[in-house]
Order: sequence, then structure tokens, then C-alpha cells
Amino acid sequence: MKSENTPFRGGPLDGRELPVLLGPTGHPPKWYEVPVPDAGGGPATVYAYRRAPAGYSKRLGIQRGWVYEFAPGGRERFTPKWPWTRRRSES
Repeated sequence: MKSENTPFRGGPLDGRELPVLLGPTGHPPKWYEVPVPDAGGGPATVYAYRRAPAGYSKRLGIQRGWVYEFAPGGRERFTPKWPWTRRRSES
């Protein structure tokens, strides 16, 4: 499996660059979760990081890789937006 050194911004991993496994498309996963064990033996705290573009080149506007940004609210729940499940307007 291929991996890529990906920088982290914000949160407890701020400024670090860790190797992250790439998927079949060559991109790192959209979310990266870091479990941190509790010192008192309680449940682990999970820090979530969201993938974002690292920047763009000046001349052609080509993306320059990925960076993970800290999401203090945790991982967002994905709900598909199906057109047949929207609320009907009350008339």
C-alpha cells in the first residue's frame, strides 16, 4: 500500500506530518480519527481531522496535495440528500 506524508493543522497534532495510507484513487481518506487513551482508564477521546486542499499553484491553479484540518465538533454525520425524501411545503 502506498502512503503519503500529510501535514496536520490545529488540535493536538498541529504542525506534525504523519504517513497516511492512500486509497485506490491515490487520495488519503476524507476523515482521519486519532484515538487518545484516557490517563484514568476511562473511554478514549477521539480527535477528528477533515481533509482539505493544501493550496493551489499560482499559474495553472493545480492543487498541491492535501492537509488535515482539526474539526473540534467531531466527525460530521453523512446523510444522503435524496430528492424524494425532502419535506413537502405546507399549503
